[in-house]
Amino acid sequence: MDYSWLTAPAAQIPAVARSLLGWEVSANGVTIRLSEVEAYAGTGEDPASHAHRGPTPRTGIMFGPAGMAYAYFVFGAHWCFNIVCGAEGEAAAVLLRAGAVVEGAELARKRRGDVPDRDLARGPARLGVALGIGAEANGTSMVDGTGPLLLTPPTRPVDPSSVSAGPRVGVAAAHDVPWRFWITGDPTVSGYRRHVPRRRG
Repeated sequence: MDYSWLTAPAAQIPAVARSLLGWEVSANGVTIRLSEVEAYAGTGEDPASHAHRGPTPRTGIMFGPAGMAYAYFVFGAHWCFNIVCGAEGEAAAVLLRAGAVVEGAELARKRRGDVPDRDLARGPARLGVALGIGAEANGTSMVDGTGPLLLTPPTRPVDPSSVSAGPRVGVAAAHDVPWRFWITGDPTVSGYRRHVPRRRG
């Protein structure tokens, strides 16, 4: 089992994100094979990153150690999950954007409702709902089995030639940086929507 990405520096976060495609994340009886991820770098390098301006009570987790879960609440309704990467003190994280439910589909459907299989975890908020996970995962390990989320190597490695890259979704700054990675043609990959700033009336 290759966990070498745990020791990769924050500067290698795009390569780390690509390498996590096909990995499986599990919680509460559901396992999801990751089909889409998104990379975020640290202080001063990436204005789209929550850690761009340095550590805060919310983002301190992004500064290490690697392998921890960084969870955040969006739109007052949903939890999204990242895996912290990079050397301790260097902020970097990979957002788990989407995947295919490979175990526990009926449990995921109870949480998500009557939706097609491709939509059970198609998008970062849906992924969290399918796993039945929330704030309790924040700051816990995703690699040693002590936390509610467990990230494990792929049973079917992803061929690097089948990986696509493109702009990130829903960020106001650096949205054209091609740090979103997905398995080409996978039906569980979320749709791309360019961020449009809200106009004040």
